[in-house]
Amino acid sequence: MDHSMTPQRLGVDRLVLALLIGVSAWLSLVLVRGPGELSAIWIGNGLLAGWLLSRSTRLWPGYVAVGFLADFLAHVLTGDPATYAAAIGISNVIEVLIVAGFVRWRVPDVGDPRTWVRLGGIATGSTLVACAVSGILAATIVATLKDGSFLRGLFSWYAAHVVGMVIFATTTLVVHREGLRPVVVSGKLGSFVGVMLLLAVVATTVFFFRYPLLFLAYPPLLLGAVRHGFAGVAVGVMLLAVIGSVATAMGYGPLWSIEGIGASGRIALLQLYIAGGCLMTIPVALAMGERRQLTARVRDSERRYKLLADYSHDVVVRMRTDGERLYVSPSAKDMLGWDPDEMLGSRWNLVHPDDRERQAEAMADVISSGQARTDVYRVRHKDGHYVWVEAAVQPIPSADRKGEFDIIYANRDVSSRVAAEEALEESRRELERLVRIDTLTGLANRRQFEERMSLALQRLQRHGHPLALIYLDVDHFKGINDTHGHDVGDQILCAFAQRLRENVRAIDLPARIGGDEFVVIVEDAAVPDAAETIASKLIEATGRPVPVNGTALKITTSIGIAYAHVPVDARTLMSIADAALYGAKKAGRNTYCVKPLGGPLEC
Repeated sequence: MDHSMTPQRLGVDRLVLALLIGVSAWLSLVLVRGPGELSAIWIGNGLLAGWLLSRSTRLWPGYVAVGFLADFLAHVLTGDPATYAAAIGISNVIEVLIVAGFVRWRVPDVGDPRTWVRLGGIATGSTLVACAVSGILAATIVATLKDGSFLRGLFSWYAAHVVGMVIFATTTLVVHREGLRPVVVSGKLGSFVGVMLLLAVVATTVFFFRYPLLFLAYPPLLLGAVRHGFAGVAVGVMLLAVIGSVATAMGYGPLWSIEGIGASGRIALLQLYIAGGCLMTIPVALAMGERRQLTARVRDSERRYKLLADYSHDVVVRMRTDGERLYVSPSAKDMLGWDPDEMLGSRWNLVHPDDRERQAEAMADVISSGQARTDVYRVRHKDGHYVWVEAAVQPIPSADRKGEFDIIYANRDVSSRVAAEEALEESRRELERLVRIDTLTGLANRRQFEERMSLALQRLQRHGHPLALIYLDVDHFKGINDTHGHDVGDQILCAFAQRLRENVRAIDLPARIGGDEFVVIVEDAAVPDAAETIASKLIEATGRPVPVNGTALKITTSIGIAYAHVPVDARTLMSIADAALYGAKKAGRNTYCVKPLGGPLEC
């Protein structure tokens, strides 16, 4: 604040301080009965300490000098000798410098809210020590120059200065930092004036009657603390001190009903009364200030949260555990076509029917475990189609049901990602199919045949399931290629593969293993009878002419069958089937031969 002060502003600032200290000191001294007496509450030191803590340390000497001169003049104008006034002024300066210097050393930035708890402890401790030091000096001065009681002077000084420092140093600091905004901006100026008027009326009433009703002034003082914090405490205590001092000085009030205590005794009782008001209201002011700060932080947090939710591309939803939506962010309109109000309440019909049960289980899991989770499900768009969303779900304490929880959903449109993942999965399946399928005929290729053969041989070894292998090719296929071309040859292979597929059982595996070579794996308790039945059907089916380019080509097939009832390896079984096929070729083609493991060839 002070770094930008011009010399003119600095002069005005010091003049204001001088007037406040001088007037408050003069009033406090006038209200006591005679020169040299000490007041019930001392305001000037609190004003000066608060002023110093609101200014740069390099400017302190000028402010201290102004404060000393104002205090000195006030004492002189009320009849105190210059020597006495100067000595008391020095005591006041020492008190202020101890408080302000220690606070500045330990808490350089008194405006940081994070240091306020620590600041309160340091300021209180330094005030108690500083007032004790200055009190000893002042009591010694009073005893030496005024022939007064040392102990009475120490007690009066200490009580008056502690109360003044605690109340007015804090208030001055707050006013310098915040101005009148806490009262004016919040629209509480009228309330503040009204409470202070009520307190003044009640205090005047109880202090100008001798009935012991001083306690009636405490409720309005407490009301000021609750509604207006330190401003209410500071002005309220000052009103009590001024009204009490004036009434007591004029011989009014319940303090005069006590005989034999003298003026100093009445001042002491008045100080105790004011201290009691401070002890009652200062904690309340601190608590209310903390409450206002917490409320402001919560309000600011809610505002920022709502701002983020309202302008986020994600749809933020707050709902009860029964599925009732309490809040839906405006982005729902962009993502789902629904106005937020249209999605409030229990709208389970917006979730895809296949996903509803799973989402209910997810909500129950979040509530029971207390842990966040992420789910992907479908929500119906207003135009009817479904949008894939990825929802980050977590439980939060309910705002209106103590001990219960609500659920926060942050929903993100992942339809493009899901579509890409599905396309990738389809491509993977297609690639896997192509790797295992013969591209010309659509039958299983050698890789799939070898996998299936390995599994069949394992079942044969473990469980004794018999196994047959049919090995066949197209008779004179090379001549067909040479005469009619490879295109016709491919058509012949496709037709042959189709007839092979149509004449095997669903449990059998037909495959093309290369060129015009085909195989069929037959796993059945009836082998080789089942394999021979298939072979007979294939010979009959392939004997029908194949229409190609306007003509019909007659083809035949030779078939070799190998079967085994005992464990055998794939190479051996293939060799046996190949030998059987060779036998069918020698037998004149268009026939089949059977060769069991370790047995003779039968055609």
